[in-house]
Amino acid sequence: MSKDDFSAVDDRPVPFATTLHVRDTCLCLHAQRAARALARHFDDALRPCGLTNGQFSLLMSLNRPEPPGMTDVAGLLAMDRTTLTAALKPLQRRGLVRVEADPRDRRGRRLALTDDGLALLARALPIWQDSHRRIDALLAAGAGPGDPEALRQDLRSLSGS
Repeated sequence: MSKDDFSAVDDRPVPFATTLHVRDTCLCLHAQRAARALARHFDDALRPCGLTNGQFSLLMSLNRPEPPGMTDVAGLLAMDRTTLTAALKPLQRRGLVRVEADPRDRRGRRLALTDDGLALLARALPIWQDSHRRIDALLAAGAGPGDPEALRQDLRSLSGS
């Protein structure tokens, strides 16, 4: 039975043909699937450093001249403070990140890379760069315009950043 035959006998309030349409056109679904595939790719690539892609992004977000505040980092990574706090804990335990009181407002917290955190980030960066070069090449060789920078711009537009 083809999908057309199936939809002819499908009298449910949401026909199977609608499911196929959503599967094929839903931007959210496609973005989630692509995000999961990219996350797996970078998790695999960064595994020799003992990092996940999320931990790499978090460490990179702390690589600033001045230690950023929790709110700034949470905003950059599009996560709430509770999720950020949970993500920081394993990095703190490994001695890669310090959480310090903000000297201007003792209620606030500043996040800083330790020397070990900076060394690990420097070790992971070439792996990340090589992985990105390969993904950009795959995008450029794929069907359609394949412009990795246009894709990044479109994703930034969608995320509001």
